[in-house]
Amino acid sequence: MLKAVDVNTSALVAQRQRMNTIAANIANVNTTRDENGRPSPYERRFVTFHVDENGEVTGEGPVGFQIHVDQSTDPRRVYEPGHPDADADGYVHYPAIDLVTEFVNALDASRAYEANVVAIEVSKDMAERALSILA
Repeated sequence: MLKAVDVNTSALVAQRQRMNTIAANIANVNTTRDENGRPSPYERRFVTFHVDENGEVTGEGPVGFQIHVDQSTDPRRVYEPGHPDADADGYVHYPAIDLVTEFVNALDASRAYEANVVAIEVSKDMAERALSILA
């Protein structure tokens, strides 16, 4: 029974990290400069959950996750010749972040988080009932 709580607890941590990553993507949807102030669009991040080849889960707990930078999608080019970050042709490079996709991912992560909370509560109720039977 404690194993179920461990799995759900680490899944809560993973889903929280997923929500934080999605929030960062949404917050940086119009970011055209890197942390050093150079013109470079923010690169979308995403979280994946994983298991190693032996069937054992990797990471901090039973549910492993990694944060990846999406380098497969080219930045959006918007023609804004007056923008300070415009290139020689007048185009500004914005992050390739689709707000609809990010909001759907946030909803999915929120539901998964809620499901893990419910699973922990059910495990707790089962443990309490087992103890009441023994008492």
